[in-house]
Amino acid sequence: MLTSWVVMPTCLPTVLRRCHACPSDRFRANGKFRVNAHHKLLDAWLLVRCAGCGDTAKIALLERTHVRSVPPGLLDRLHANDPVLAAELLQDPAVLRRNRIALDWTGAWRLDTGAPVPPDRAAITDINDIAAIDVIDVSVRFAARIPVRPVRLIADGCGLSGAEVVRLVEAGKLVSAVRLRGRLSGDFTFTLKL
Repeated sequence: MLTSWVVMPTCLPTVLRRCHACPSDRFRANGKFRVNAHHKLLDAWLLVRCAGCGDTAKIALLERTHVRSVPPGLLDRLHANDPVLAAELLQDPAVLRRNRIALDWTGAWRLDTGAPVPPDRAAITDINDIAAIDVIDVSVRFAARIPVRPVRLIADGCGLSGAEVVRLVEAGKLVSAVRLRGRLSGDFTFTLKL
């Protein structure tokens, strides 16, 4: 049986950056931009607000860029405070690297499994008694570059605990071409043998 899961963002992630006004290191983006013109040169920033003190900080997007080199569609989206553009720019590795920030996706994503995959929990609780009754092939797709632990993702999607997923991996009942330990932010597949 082939199943498709999608990891989808539910809101903008928390921006990890040191606040200059308080000891907090977390900022929330709300999709607001600031565009400033200096004759024929543009600067554009994504505005973020400190979770601790509420102070506003700027994430540089364009710096002293000639007006003609900015696509008109991008400029319109910046002026309209497009939240989809904010999500796209926060996931751009160049923007993250240039501003020396990181993202925290905790609580900002959900797993859409489509139809629930009800594994036979009675059969899974004791690995030694599992009879190869059925095989479930799952394709996991990421709608955004969200780093998650595959073991947690599989546990949430199948209704298992993380320890049960680890036991299944060790017993060879859960296999994948990618390493299931650590974090992934790219598409992968796995097979669960019930």
